[in-house]
Amino acid sequence: MTDALIGPVEAPDLHVMTYNIRRRFDRGNWRAADRWTRRRPLVQSLVRTERPTLLGAQEVRPDQARTLQDALGSRYRFVGRGRNRGGRGEGNPLFYDTERLELLDWSQEALADRPDEEGARGWGNLVPRVLVTATFRDRLTGAMLFAVNTHFDHLSGRARRQSAVTVRRRVAAQPHPAIVTGDLNTGERTAPIQELLGDGTLTDAWAEASVHLTPEWGTFPNYRPPRVGGARIDWIAVSPDVEVLRAGINPARVDGAWPSDHLPVQAVVRMRGEEASA
Repeated sequence: MTDALIGPVEAPDLHVMTYNIRRRFDRGNWRAADRWTRRRPLVQSLVRTERPTLLGAQEVRPDQARTLQDALGSRYRFVGRGRNRGGRGEGNPLFYDTERLELLDWSQEALADRPDEEGARGWGNLVPRVLVTATFRDRLTGAMLFAVNTHFDHLSGRARRQSAVTVRRRVAAQPHPAIVTGDLNTGERTAPIQELLGDGTLTDAWAEASVHLTPEWGTFPNYRPPRVGGARIDWIAVSPDVEVLRAGINPARVDGAWPSDHLPVQAVVRMRGEEASA
């Protein structure tokens, strides 16, 4: 593993990561690169090296959530469950550093007309899709934070657009600075992103960053070297009261292999008005 792209940060800064780790498959003749037994130590090495304050992960099955928890260590916890009935199947857990962030509340809802129904599908979603939200208090600065993690449908443009509306409305309906992480399965200048960002409730963290640590790689290289100009479908978005200091798209390989078919997107953020300690 190479050196961290960002690694641990000091208050008042927060290190945010969004990462689709690629779900584990039970059966089938999957590519060697897809096999979880091969990728598990690679994913663990990457997140252990980076140690984000807040990690929004996607395509995470219950055993994979435990794998991430083990890699991050005992000071981390997560919220979120599987998207199917009974909390089974893959989900979008939010992992957080308990020494920085105190969890005050969290919820999970289906991206559907029946948001409280586990396993509900709607709007053209091929499979159930969910939204995980959490409210935190920063233990060191006292700042409040509203976090959202999600994974939009990969086939239905209508579903992605309605999901974006839902995310924006959830952020707008609460009073705190907000950070959204997710595999949105869509790039810039698309209808879902216009719905998400168009009214100014949220902004693109990559575009807002004062410093870019990497080129603007496409975030779904599918186990191949990333390229500039590829679609940036994995997103961090922030409310206007969150300052983005640095952002990067992490192309790290571990022992020469790719941990996932997606690349993590990472950012260092700070609530506006807070100053770094001397």
